[in-house]
Amino acid sequence: MDSKISMTKMKVSFLGLGVMGYPMAGHLVSAGFDVTVFNRTTQKAKQWVEKYGAKLALSPSEAAKDADVVLMCVGDDNDVRTVAKEAIAAMNEGALLIDHTTASATVAKEIDRVCKDHGLGFLDAPVSGGQAGAENGQLTVMVGGTERDYIKAKPLFDAYSRHSQLLGECGSGQLAKMMNQICIAGIVQGLAEALHFGQKAGLDCNAVIDVISKGAAQSWQMENRAQTMLNNSYEFGFAVDWMRKDLSIALDEARRNGSTLALTALVDQYYADVQKMGGNRWDTSSLLTRLK
Repeated sequence: MDSKISMTKMKVSFLGLGVMGYPMAGHLVSAGFDVTVFNRTTQKAKQWVEKYGAKLALSPSEAAKDADVVLMCVGDDNDVRTVAKEAIAAMNEGALLIDHTTASATVAKEIDRVCKDHGLGFLDAPVSGGQAGAENGQLTVMVGGTERDYIKAKPLFDAYSRHSQLLGECGSGQLAKMMNQICIAGIVQGLAEALHFGQKAGLDCNAVIDVISKGAAQSWQMENRAQTMLNNSYEFGFAVDWMRKDLSIALDEARRNGSTLALTALVDQYYADVQKMGGNRWDTSSLLTRLK
């Protein structure tokens, strides 16, 4: 049988239809996979089914039953434990569980051990690219686990990502995502300060960004967020609450491995200031608001 055809006949379950999971699961349907979805809020799952025409399950165990691959994209460590426990109990030996949640490396290793005890494969595979990346199928996927499981999962990753990479043993994906968030925190704060400086100096910041975005200061944040920051527009994107959760995971891991994350800790407190302003659901670029 042609390998591409055999892959698209794979039975896949997707647990968690949030701002990321909703479009990611949709891309799997578009790629030809046999998809079943579960979401804690059933009405949202029904809306997804109406849009994409796949199957709805009313529990993680129902979704996971007879699936070749089960993917999760939920909230935090506790959600991962709860949903994974129910899914694992229903999965057939030899099946693969993939967690796209941004969670701790500790919980990834914990779930990996449970999966091994049940004869299952496991990959921790957090993603980056935000809601727009998920909707456009342009995510990056940072993966921890075995090469065998990664090879099995790659056709699924290809459906909603522009790049995926196996980075080491289980937990490596989550550690890489921590590095990703550490980088973003510093870059967004630098951009916020630059825009604040330019406004105080009376410069046309749009014109300045047009110039400096062509040089060494260029970043994804500058290209995609400078304009909205100047427009004081933050009711979209990756929420401050989520960013603080991610930074908390990174700071906890840093305490364990002995690394120094002074800037990250400082920016985390700046995000706490934004939360106090009522910006819990504002995009992470809202750091500029505390400088006005």
